[in-house]
Amino acid sequence: MKKTTKVIALAAATAMLVTAGTVTSSAAKKRYVISVKLIGVGWFDNMDKGIKAWAKQTKIDASMTGATDASPEKQAKMVEDLIAQKVTGIGIVPNDVASIDGVIKKAKKAGIKVVTHEAAGSKQADANIEAFNNAAYGAVMMDNLATCMGNSGKYVAFVGTLTNGSHNEWVAGALAQAKAKYPNVTRVVDPVESKEDADVAYNKTKELLKQYPDIKGFEGSSANDVVGIGRAVEELGKQNSICVMGTSIPSMTNKLLATGAIDKIFFWDSALAGQAMLNMLEILNKGKKIKAGMSLNVKGYEKITVSKANPRSFEGAAWVIVDKNNASKYNI
Repeated sequence: MKKTTKVIALAAATAMLVTAGTVTSSAAKKRYVISVKLIGVGWFDNMDKGIKAWAKQTKIDASMTGATDASPEKQAKMVEDLIAQKVTGIGIVPNDVASIDGVIKKAKKAGIKVVTHEAAGSKQADANIEAFNNAAYGAVMMDNLATCMGNSGKYVAFVGTLTNGSHNEWVAGALAQAKAKYPNVTRVVDPVESKEDADVAYNKTKELLKQYPDIKGFEGSSANDVVGIGRAVEELGKQNSICVMGTSIPSMTNKLLATGAIDKIFFWDSALAGQAMLNMLEILNKGKKIKAGMSLNVKGYEKITVSKANPRSFEGAAWVIVDKNNASKYNI
Protein backbone atom coordinates (compact mmCIF):
# COMPACT_ATOMS: atom_id res chain seq x y z
CA MET A 1 0.00 0.00 0.00
CA LYS A 2 1.32 3.40 -0.86
CA LYS A 3 1.18 5.48 2.28
CA THR A 4 1.82 9.07 1.29
CA THR A 5 -0.54 11.90 2.05
CA LYS A 6 -0.36 15.62 1.74
CA VAL A 7 0.70 17.49 4.84
CA ILE A 8 -2.21 19.85 5.37
CA ALA A 9 -0.88 21.96 8.16
CA LEU A 10 2.61 22.91 9.24
CA ALA A 11 3.76 25.29 11.93
CA ALA A 12 7.14 26.29 13.25
CA ALA A 13 7.90 24.98 16.71
CA THR A 14 10.31 27.59 17.92
CA ALA A 15 9.70 29.45 21.15
CA MET A 16 8.52 33.04 21.19
CA LEU A 17 8.99 34.25 24.74
CA VAL A 18 6.96 37.05 26.21
CA THR A 19 8.84 40.18 27.17
CA ALA A 20 8.18 40.69 30.82
CA GLY A 21 9.31 44.28 31.12
CA THR A 22 11.29 45.57 34.04
CA VAL A 23 11.85 42.96 36.71
CA THR A 24 10.58 44.07 40.09
CA SER A 25 10.88 42.68 43.58
CA SER A 26 7.30 41.43 43.30
CA ALA A 27 8.30 39.37 40.25
CA ALA A 28 11.10 37.80 42.24
CA LYS A 29 8.61 36.73 44.94
CA LYS A 30 6.26 35.00 42.51
CA ARG A 31 6.37 31.25 42.12
CA TYR A 32 4.53 29.31 39.45
CA VAL A 33 4.55 25.50 39.23
CA ILE A 34 3.22 23.36 36.39
CA SER A 35 2.01 19.90 37.45
CA VAL A 36 2.16 17.45 34.53
CA LYS A 37 0.83 13.93 33.99
CA LEU A 38 4.21 12.31 34.50
CA ILE A 39 7.90 13.12 34.18
CA GLY A 40 10.70 11.30 32.37
CA VAL A 41 9.10 11.26 28.90
CA GLY A 42 10.12 13.38 25.92
CA TRP A 43 6.85 15.29 25.74
CA PHE A 44 7.13 16.74 29.20
CA ASP A 45 10.92 17.03 29.05
CA ASN A 46 10.27 19.45 26.20
CA MET A 47 7.62 21.31 28.21
CA ASP A 48 10.16 21.67 31.01
CA LYS A 49 12.59 23.32 28.57
CA GLY A 50 9.93 25.89 27.71
CA ILE A 51 9.18 26.57 31.37
CA LYS A 52 12.86 27.05 32.20
CA ALA A 53 13.31 29.38 29.22
CA TRP A 54 10.30 31.43 30.35
CA ALA A 55 11.67 31.65 33.89
CA LYS A 56 15.06 32.81 32.62
CA GLN A 57 13.49 35.45 30.38
CA THR A 58 11.03 36.84 32.94
CA LYS A 59 13.16 36.37 36.07
CA ILE A 60 10.11 34.74 37.70
CA ASP A 61 10.43 31.44 39.57
CA ALA A 62 8.70 28.83 37.39
CA SER A 63 9.17 25.06 37.45
CA MET A 64 7.56 21.74 36.57
CA THR A 65 6.66 18.80 38.78
CA GLY A 66 5.12 15.38 38.28
CA ALA A 67 5.13 11.74 39.32
CA THR A 68 7.04 9.02 37.47
CA ASP A 69 3.79 7.36 36.40
CA ALA A 70 0.43 8.66 35.19
CA SER A 71 -1.33 8.38 38.55
CA PRO A 72 -4.28 10.74 39.18
CA GLU A 73 -3.92 10.12 42.91
CA LYS A 74 -0.23 11.05 43.00
CA GLN A 75 -0.87 14.15 40.91
CA ALA A 76 -3.68 15.28 43.21
CA LYS A 77 -1.40 14.85 46.25
CA MET A 78 1.38 16.86 44.58
CA VAL A 79 -1.01 19.71 43.78
CA GLU A 80 -2.26 19.68 47.37
CA ASP A 81 1.37 20.03 48.48
CA LEU A 82 1.73 23.07 46.21
CA ILE A 83 -1.35 24.61 47.80
CA ALA A 84 0.23 24.10 51.23
CA GLN A 85 3.39 25.82 49.95
CA LYS A 86 1.27 28.85 48.97
CA VAL A 87 2.63 29.15 45.45
CA THR A 88 1.46 32.12 43.37
CA GLY A 89 -0.14 30.06 40.64
CA ILE A 90 -0.49 26.47 39.47
CA GLY A 91 -0.70 25.06 35.96
CA ILE A 92 -1.99 21.51 35.56
CA VAL A 93 -1.90 18.99 32.73
CA PRO A 94 -4.21 16.46 34.42
CA ASN A 95 -4.41 12.71 34.19
CA ASP A 96 -8.05 12.82 35.32
CA VAL A 97 -10.00 16.04 34.83
CA ALA A 98 -12.88 15.09 37.13
CA SER A 99 -10.72 14.16 40.12
CA ILE A 100 -8.34 17.11 39.78
CA ASP A 101 -11.24 19.58 39.77
CA GLY A 102 -11.76 18.91 43.48
CA VAL A 103 -8.15 19.84 44.21
CA ILE A 104 -8.39 22.92 41.98
CA LYS A 105 -11.34 24.06 44.07
CA LYS A 106 -9.11 23.89 47.17
CA ALA A 107 -6.42 25.93 45.43
CA LYS A 108 -8.87 28.65 44.44
CA LYS A 109 -10.23 28.76 47.98
CA ALA A 110 -6.64 29.41 49.10
CA GLY A 111 -6.42 32.32 46.66
CA ILE A 112 -4.21 30.54 44.14
CA LYS A 113 -4.87 31.01 40.43
CA VAL A 114 -5.06 27.79 38.42
CA VAL A 115 -4.88 27.19 34.68
CA THR A 116 -5.04 23.84 32.94
CA HIS A 117 -3.99 22.33 29.63
CA GLU A 118 -5.56 19.27 27.97
CA ALA A 119 -8.56 19.75 30.24
CA ALA A 120 -11.23 21.47 28.17
CA GLY A 121 -13.94 20.01 30.40
CA SER A 122 -12.57 21.41 33.67
CA LYS A 123 -15.30 23.15 35.64
CA GLN A 124 -13.04 24.63 38.33
CA ALA A 125 -9.92 26.01 36.62
CA ASP A 126 -9.73 29.78 36.20
CA ALA A 127 -8.90 29.05 32.56
CA ASN A 128 -7.90 26.16 30.32
CA ILE A 129 -5.79 26.47 27.19
CA GLU A 130 -5.79 24.02 24.30
CA ALA A 131 -3.38 24.16 21.38
CA PHE A 132 -6.39 23.85 19.08
CA ASN A 133 -10.00 22.74 18.92
CA ASN A 134 -9.84 19.10 19.97
CA ALA A 135 -12.61 17.85 17.69
CA ALA A 136 -10.98 19.55 14.70
CA TYR A 137 -7.62 18.01 15.61
CA GLY A 138 -9.17 14.56 15.74
CA ALA A 139 -10.89 15.17 12.40
CA VAL A 140 -7.60 16.16 10.75
CA MET A 141 -5.99 13.02 12.12
CA MET A 142 -8.79 10.92 10.64
CA ASP A 143 -8.50 12.66 7.27
CA ASN A 144 -4.87 11.57 7.12
CA LEU A 145 -5.46 8.09 8.53
CA ALA A 146 -8.38 7.38 6.19
CA THR A 147 -6.38 8.47 3.15
CA CYS A 148 -3.53 6.19 4.20
CA MET A 149 -6.00 3.31 4.64
CA GLY A 150 -7.46 3.84 1.18
CA ASN A 151 -10.68 5.20 2.72
CA SER A 152 -11.77 1.79 4.00
CA GLY A 153 -10.97 -0.74 6.69
CA LYS A 154 -10.85 -1.26 10.42
CA TYR A 155 -8.90 0.87 12.86
CA VAL A 156 -8.20 1.09 16.59
CA ALA A 157 -7.85 4.21 18.73
CA PHE A 158 -5.60 4.40 21.80
CA VAL A 159 -5.82 6.90 24.67
CA GLY A 160 -3.29 7.46 27.44
CA THR A 161 -5.95 6.99 30.10
CA LEU A 162 -9.69 6.49 29.79
CA THR A 163 -10.22 9.60 31.93
CA ASN A 164 -8.00 11.91 29.87
CA GLY A 165 -10.30 14.65 28.60
CA SER A 166 -8.39 15.76 25.52
CA HIS A 167 -7.47 12.26 24.38
CA ASN A 168 -11.11 11.22 24.44
CA GLU A 169 -12.12 14.36 22.55
CA TRP A 170 -9.50 13.65 19.87
CA VAL A 171 -10.63 10.07 19.28
CA ALA A 172 -14.28 11.16 19.36
CA GLY A 173 -13.51 13.83 16.76
CA ALA A 174 -11.77 11.24 14.60
CA LEU A 175 -14.67 8.81 14.90
CA ALA A 176 -17.21 11.51 14.06
CA GLN A 177 -15.18 12.45 10.98
CA ALA A 178 -15.01 8.81 9.89
CA LYS A 179 -18.77 8.42 10.20
CA ALA A 180 -19.39 11.67 8.32
CA LYS A 181 -16.83 11.36 5.51
CA TYR A 182 -15.47 7.82 5.45
CA PRO A 183 -18.35 5.36 5.99
CA ASN A 184 -16.14 2.41 5.07
CA VAL A 185 -13.66 3.23 7.83
CA THR A 186 -14.81 1.63 11.09
CA ARG A 187 -13.43 1.55 14.62
CA VAL A 188 -13.51 -2.02 15.92
CA VAL A 189 -13.38 -1.47 19.70
CA ASP A 190 -13.82 1.31 22.23
CA PRO A 191 -10.69 3.41 22.90
CA VAL A 192 -7.86 1.27 24.29
CA GLU A 193 -5.96 2.54 27.35
CA SER A 194 -2.15 2.55 27.17
CA LYS A 195 -1.57 4.06 30.62
CA GLU A 196 0.82 6.48 28.86
CA ASP A 197 3.23 3.55 28.48
CA ALA A 198 4.81 2.47 25.17
CA ASP A 199 5.23 -1.11 26.41
CA VAL A 200 1.52 -1.35 27.23
CA ALA A 201 0.66 0.02 23.77
CA TYR A 202 3.07 -2.50 22.21
CA ASN A 203 1.56 -5.50 23.99
CA LYS A 204 -2.04 -4.44 23.39
CA THR A 205 -1.33 -3.85 19.69
CA LYS A 206 -0.04 -7.40 19.31
CA GLU A 207 -3.10 -8.73 21.15
CA LEU A 208 -5.45 -6.70 18.96
CA LEU A 209 -3.79 -7.88 15.76
CA LYS A 210 -4.28 -11.49 16.86
CA GLN A 211 -7.95 -10.81 17.50
CA TYR A 212 -8.46 -8.61 14.43
CA PRO A 213 -5.79 -9.57 11.85
CA ASP A 214 -7.39 -7.34 9.22
CA ILE A 215 -6.84 -4.06 11.11
CA LYS A 216 -5.54 -1.43 8.69
CA GLY A 217 -5.00 1.54 10.98
CA PHE A 218 -4.05 2.68 14.47
CA GLU A 219 -4.61 6.10 16.04
CA GLY A 220 -2.57 7.06 19.12
CA SER A 221 -3.19 9.82 21.65
CA SER A 222 -0.42 9.63 24.25
CA ALA A 223 3.03 10.53 22.92
CA ASN A 224 4.06 6.97 23.81
CA ASP A 225 1.17 5.26 21.99
CA VAL A 226 2.55 5.33 18.45
CA VAL A 227 5.98 4.34 19.76
CA GLY A 228 4.60 1.08 21.15
CA ILE A 229 2.17 0.55 18.27
CA GLY A 230 4.86 1.17 15.68
CA ARG A 231 7.29 -1.20 17.37
CA ALA A 232 4.70 -3.99 17.32
CA VAL A 233 3.77 -3.32 13.70
CA GLU A 234 7.43 -3.36 12.65
CA GLU A 235 8.17 -6.59 14.53
CA LEU A 236 5.28 -8.25 12.73
CA GLY A 237 6.51 -6.96 9.36
CA LYS A 238 3.28 -5.08 8.72
CA GLN A 239 4.64 -1.55 8.27
CA ASN A 240 3.61 -1.54 4.60
CA SER A 241 0.05 -2.71 5.23
CA ILE A 242 -0.92 -0.98 8.48
CA CYS A 243 -1.17 2.78 8.92
CA VAL A 244 0.01 4.19 12.25
CA MET A 245 -0.63 7.81 13.18
CA GLY A 246 -1.06 9.78 16.36
CA THR A 247 0.15 12.45 18.69
CA SER A 248 3.87 12.32 19.48
CA ILE A 249 7.10 14.20 18.76
CA PRO A 250 10.02 13.56 16.35
CA SER A 251 12.59 12.80 19.04
CA MET A 252 10.46 9.87 20.18
CA THR A 253 9.48 8.60 16.74
CA ASN A 254 12.22 9.41 14.18
CA LYS A 255 13.48 5.83 13.83
CA LEU A 256 10.01 4.39 13.31
CA LEU A 257 9.04 7.19 10.94
CA ALA A 258 12.12 6.37 8.86
CA THR A 259 11.19 2.68 8.58
CA GLY A 260 7.52 3.37 7.84
CA ALA A 261 6.32 1.71 11.04
CA ILE A 262 4.84 5.11 11.94
CA ASP A 263 3.37 7.08 9.05
CA LYS A 264 2.63 10.47 10.57
CA ILE A 265 2.70 12.20 13.90
CA PHE A 266 0.65 15.16 15.00
CA PHE A 267 1.63 17.45 17.80
CA TRP A 268 1.90 20.88 19.23
CA ASP A 269 5.05 22.21 20.83
CA SER A 270 4.69 21.32 24.50
CA ALA A 271 7.32 23.95 25.37
CA LEU A 272 5.07 26.64 23.92
CA ALA A 273 2.02 25.21 25.68
CA GLY A 274 3.86 25.50 28.99
CA GLN A 275 4.72 29.11 28.24
CA ALA A 276 1.11 29.84 27.27
CA MET A 277 -0.04 28.52 30.67
CA LEU A 278 2.52 30.67 32.48
CA ASN A 279 1.48 33.79 30.57
CA MET A 280 -2.15 33.08 31.46
CA LEU A 281 -1.21 32.81 35.14
CA GLU A 282 0.58 36.16 34.87
CA ILE A 283 -2.49 37.78 33.27
CA LEU A 284 -4.79 36.38 35.96
CA ASN A 285 -2.49 37.38 38.81
CA LYS A 286 -2.48 40.94 37.49
CA GLY A 287 -6.25 40.99 37.97
CA LYS A 288 -7.06 40.74 34.27
CA LYS A 289 -9.37 38.32 32.48
CA ILE A 290 -8.60 35.84 29.72
CA LYS A 291 -10.70 36.79 26.70
CA ALA A 292 -11.33 35.60 23.15
CA GLY A 293 -9.11 37.39 20.65
CA MET A 294 -6.36 37.93 23.22
CA SER A 295 -2.74 37.17 22.38
CA LEU A 296 -0.77 35.06 24.86
CA ASN A 297 2.44 36.23 23.15
CA VAL A 298 3.36 32.67 22.21
CA LYS A 299 3.50 31.34 18.65
CA GLY A 300 0.23 29.61 17.76
CA TYR A 301 -1.60 31.39 20.57
CA GLU A 302 -1.62 34.92 19.12
CA LYS A 303 -5.42 35.11 18.81
CA ILE A 304 -7.11 32.62 21.09
CA THR A 305 -10.74 31.64 20.69
CA VAL A 306 -13.20 30.52 23.35
CA SER A 307 -14.54 26.97 23.38
CA LYS A 308 -18.21 26.56 22.47
CA ALA A 309 -18.54 23.91 25.17
CA ASN A 310 -16.84 25.73 28.05
CA PRO A 311 -16.48 29.52 28.42
CA ARG A 312 -13.39 28.99 30.60
CA SER A 313 -11.57 27.01 27.93
CA PHE A 314 -9.60 28.72 25.16
CA GLU A 315 -8.03 27.41 21.98
CA GLY A 316 -5.02 28.34 19.87
CA ALA A 317 -4.17 27.21 16.35
CA ALA A 318 -0.91 25.41 16.95
CA TRP A 319 -0.97 21.91 15.47
CA VAL A 320 1.88 20.45 13.41
CA ILE A 321 1.85 17.42 11.08
CA VAL A 322 5.09 15.54 10.47
CA ASP A 323 6.14 12.53 8.39
CA LYS A 324 9.56 11.08 7.57
CA ASN A 325 10.14 13.77 4.95
CA ASN A 326 9.98 16.78 7.27
CA ALA A 327 10.72 15.33 10.72
CA SER A 328 14.31 16.60 10.65
CA LYS A 329 13.05 20.19 10.66
CA TYR A 330 11.85 19.87 14.25
CA ASN A 331 14.23 19.81 17.17
CA ILE A 332 11.69 18.54 19.66
